[in-house]
Amino acid sequence: MAKDRREADIDRELAELPPDLRWREWMRRIEAVLFASASPVPRKDLARIVGQGASVDLLVEDLAADLEGRAFEIAQVTGGWMFRTRAAYAPVIRAAADVGDQLLDVSEFDVAVLAAIAYHQPITRDGLKDIFGKEISRDLIGRLHARNLIGTGPRSPRRGAPYTFVTTEQFLVAFGLENLRDLPDREQLLDAGMSAGS
Repeated sequence: MAKDRREADIDRELAELPPDLRWREWMRRIEAVLFASASPVPRKDLARIVGQGASVDLLVEDLAADLEGRAFEIAQVTGGWMFRTRAAYAPVIRAAADVGDQLLDVSEFDVAVLAAIAYHQPITRDGLKDIFGKEISRDLIGRLHARNLIGTGPRSPRRGAPYTFVTTEQFLVAFGLENLRDLPDREQLLDAGMSAGS
């Protein structure tokens, strides 16, 4: 009810403004919401702050064009949009800013395990052992779980009903993916000298 009331206080249509200024104001509203949000903002939420006939996709495209040459960009992630620092600036951020826990600080092997989970989910620790030829430690699984990169999936129908693992929305955000279909296909990984397992 409170959300409906807050929306009623917003002049979405901005009919008193000329079309070009109206469009610019809608872009600024989207920019403000994305700037204030720590997580991706879905299209339906952005549609609440612009006119009924306005295309959120086109407004976001125009805003992204406005941001060309800036240190940050708009990324489409998990069904929404968010601001993200351009990858080229990661080294200077690490050198000058206290961003410790915000950085994805995982080893190369952790990333390989994440990739195997992403491509084969839901998957058990035994399934990961089959891929890597060695036991995957509970500590590694715990680290990935603590960073909210993986979650517990359905119990396996095999004897003992072991837990399975799946990737999370935070995994998609961390790797800049809108959904799992955006993962590189296995041929691309092989061309890059990597493998997601068989």
